[in-house]
Amino acid sequence: MTEMRDILIVGGGLNGPTLALALAKGGHSVTLIDALPAVTRQDAGFDGRSYALALASTRLLEQVGVWARIADQAQPMHEIKVSDGVAGRGPSPLFLHFEDSDLEDGPMGYMVEDRYLRRALLDAMEAEAAITQSNDRTVVAQEVSADAVTVTLDDGSRLSGALLVGADGRQSGTAARAGIKRTGWDYGQTALVCAIAHEEPHHGIAHQFFMPPGPLAILPLPGNRSSIVWSETHAEAARIQALPDEDYLTVLRPRFGSFLGEIRLEGKRFSYPLKLSLANSFYAPRVALVGDAAHGLHPIAGQGLNAGLRDIASLAEVLTDAARRGEDIASPLVLERYQQWRRFDTTSLALATDVFNKLFSNDNPLLRAARDIGLGLTNALPGLRRGFVREAAGLSGDLPRLLRGRPL
Repeated sequence: MTEMRDILIVGGGLNGPTLALALAKGGHSVTLIDALPAVTRQDAGFDGRSYALALASTRLLEQVGVWARIADQAQPMHEIKVSDGVAGRGPSPLFLHFEDSDLEDGPMGYMVEDRYLRRALLDAMEAEAAITQSNDRTVVAQEVSADAVTVTLDDGSRLSGALLVGADGRQSGTAARAGIKRTGWDYGQTALVCAIAHEEPHHGIAHQFFMPPGPLAILPLPGNRSSIVWSETHAEAARIQALPDEDYLTVLRPRFGSFLGEIRLEGKRFSYPLKLSLANSFYAPRVALVGDAAHGLHPIAGQGLNAGLRDIASLAEVLTDAARRGEDIASPLVLERYQQWRRFDTTSLALATDVFNKLFSNDNPLLRAARDIGLGLTNALPGLRRGFVREAAGLSGDLPRLLRGRPL
């Protein structure tokens, strides 16, 4: 037998559950399909992974019943300092400084550990009667008919719905089976990710330090701890990642500096090759894509998850409004509205991060001088600086209702 639902979602990371909750709030019945067993997704151990959530993203999480579950574990980011320099020599004296006092709405964003956000999403889904979860299952086939899309799971069971949403990452099987191709390129960089404990308090200040091989982000976590996202060339990153912990720290220390005192590792270390990857379309017949399935960005601006949450807020609003008007929620006209809302924004963001990375990830003295002067001038112009702060907080552009803190 084939079970019928309004919407099927493939992918149980962060985007899939958030979308399921948003759609449930909009009155849709949802089935979430994930390849991982529930016990793996519920692991409460700290593995070093954390996320920067823009202020607008926290409003979405509040509307879907998640933010109250994690607010006590979230670290507000009160300031962001952006500087240029070389490891061991310190930053340039000209830098860009954002403060949350430039906003009337509160902190620009928050840092949240993966274990808390993932657990809160699972708990919220379990409390929502409109959401069914299918854990430890993989989609092996999908087919589209005039009025439904049907997926076959690896145990032979079949599920049908009006719409199938791929939230299954850059290697999206949903997109591939729908015939959606991708455009992109390799940056020649690998991100090294870890968490550290340090002696001195960070005061809620996030740092973005641009070095010739790639940027280093130091992002505040609760207590005297910070999340590190650090880019190197593929070969150098592989060498560093293979080192024992103490040797890894020896390489990190001159890049990190001494402003927070002595440092030590907490949790696991990760590495990710960095590529630009954009889906050529955000939808196909009865299929839509969100998050990394639609766009994989350079982490230079920390917008990866936030861009996915914008997709979710936009798609949930488009589908909910269409259902209220009695439209087929998976019609091309409806899905085109979603693409028009999100594709230009994500393409612009992808290209901007690409240009920014190329501009800063080099040691050309002329470019370095121009970069430093540009950062200093921007910092000296309050109106321009406030515009950047609103962008970092996710408050600019045509925002869906959920990102404005309003219900669907």
